[in-house]
Amino acid sequence: MIFPSNRVRILVATKPIDFRKGHDGLSAMVSSVLRKDPFTGTVFVFRPRRTDRLKLLYWDGSGLVMAYKRLESSTFTWPAVKDGVMALNHAQFEALFSGLDWRKVKSLEIRPPATAE
Repeated sequence: MIFPSNRVRILVATKPIDFRKGHDGLSAMVSSVLRKDPFTGTVFVFRPRRTDRLKLLYWDGSGLVMAYKRLESSTFTWPAVKDGVMALNHAQFEALFSGLDWRKVKSLEIRPPATAE
């Protein structure tokens, strides 16, 4: 998938939405329901009631980008349904987008070396 960078913030809207919404409807939902600014470069991930689909909304600096994915023979692993958003790191998002269980992806702890060689 074409993705902005590893440093981009990724937020998952945990409550299912109406998937008939387009760019404007999703950006309005980000502003009014999630209380976030859709034009900051954050990737927003949305889910419908059916667990085999997802939509992404992303501001790339010149316009809103919306992507839609439907899995053919499996379902996405979604967080519990509740109001609000949940942050994912880049590795967790890649797992979610691939249809894998993102909950099993852990970031490596990066520590500076104790001494220089």
